[in-house]
Amino acid sequence: MSPKPKIAVVLKGYPRLSETFIAQELLGLERAGHELVLVALRRPTDRKRHPVHDEIRAAVHYLPEYLHEEPLRVFRALVKTVPKPGFRRVLGSFLRDLARDVSRNRFRRLGQALVLVTEWPEDAAWLHAHFIHTPASVTDYASIITGIPWTCSAHAKDIWTSKDWELSGKLDRARWTVTCTRSGYEHLRDLSKDQTRVHLSYHGLDLDRFPAFEGEHSRRDGADPDDPVRIVSVGRAVPKKGYDVLLKALSLLPADINWRFEHIGAGELTGGLQALAAKLGIEDRIRWHGALDQKDVLGRYRGADIFALACRVAADGDRDGLPNVLVEASSQRLACISTAVSGIPELLEDGKNGLVVPPESPEPLAAALERLIRDPELRRRLGAAGERRVRSEFDHHSSVRQLVGLFESEWRRSP
Repeated sequence: MSPKPKIAVVLKGYPRLSETFIAQELLGLERAGHELVLVALRRPTDRKRHPVHDEIRAAVHYLPEYLHEEPLRVFRALVKTVPKPGFRRVLGSFLRDLARDVSRNRFRRLGQALVLVTEWPEDAAWLHAHFIHTPASVTDYASIITGIPWTCSAHAKDIWTSKDWELSGKLDRARWTVTCTRSGYEHLRDLSKDQTRVHLSYHGLDLDRFPAFEGEHSRRDGADPDDPVRIVSVGRAVPKKGYDVLLKALSLLPADINWRFEHIGAGELTGGLQALAAKLGIEDRIRWHGALDQKDVLGRYRGADIFALACRVAADGDRDGLPNVLVEASSQRLACISTAVSGIPELLEDGKNGLVVPPESPEPLAAALERLIRDPELRRRLGAAGERRVRSEFDHHSSVRQLVGLFESEWRRSP
């Protein structure tokens, strides 16, 4: 095998504003000399792009998002794949999976894999899946048909909303799997027959795009109605982000505190959150920006006084890993408040470089917000400590070097 075979990277969607950690990893691999081709299961829905997306050179191929939308394409793929030696093997694997998970999604994953195999990117000799749920299912089926090895990056929702039996099977068939939080790492290791093939790799941050803030954050303390404290949050309006909890916490702040809140991000719950803000009587203090690109987000961090994110474990088990936005905000010396969920305490230590409160708890969150609002010096100290932590331990070059080492170690062992 070539020392650096072309890698076909299978993604749920591309490009996506909420997945800058994936984009910067792809760019890092390209800069390390790896040739990539991107295979996406969904076309983009975001109207904006981050600058990093324009720097990635890899071609992008889109599989049918829904099989019924491109029936001829799927049928041709089936006809061409049936004679292949690997078709019987993948059919057996598919039927075993289907017996445990009777769903339309299962058929869709097989159909997408058939199209991927039939329209295989020229010269690609390795498969890598981002997310261990749907993208890894498509990748796994394609690997079974072609015999081409695969590896995987697992993140958050994909780990915690997948069945253990399915995770175990994928972990055993992938050459290795990396994940970005210690809780996810320990869970996957427990499910793997060979624990040496599961690795912990924090995403880190491209610090060239988030250079040190040379200015100073304000010393607002909420006393001046003409100069209110600015609180910002970046995240999709989805259940796991806990924005309903954050809005309730904001509504509990004492009447003598003057504040404004800015939300950056799109999402299905935006309308409901706006209605909740109106019900709580705080809608006049909130600005909903929708999705912004990375440069605009950086400016919002620098103009704010506090970053807040009330992450939770959603009813379906979905949760964040280590939200990249907390790393971004910390890199700008912005004091952060978040919750003790998943990998967040791996970045923020309560009272040392941020404030950490229990999830689903508006009252402690409101108390933490009030504490930071009234104490600009505490914000300065926590923000400075947060930046030091990020710049010493969360540089994305380290995670890219780790991935490059894993790929190249595997390729040296491959025939």
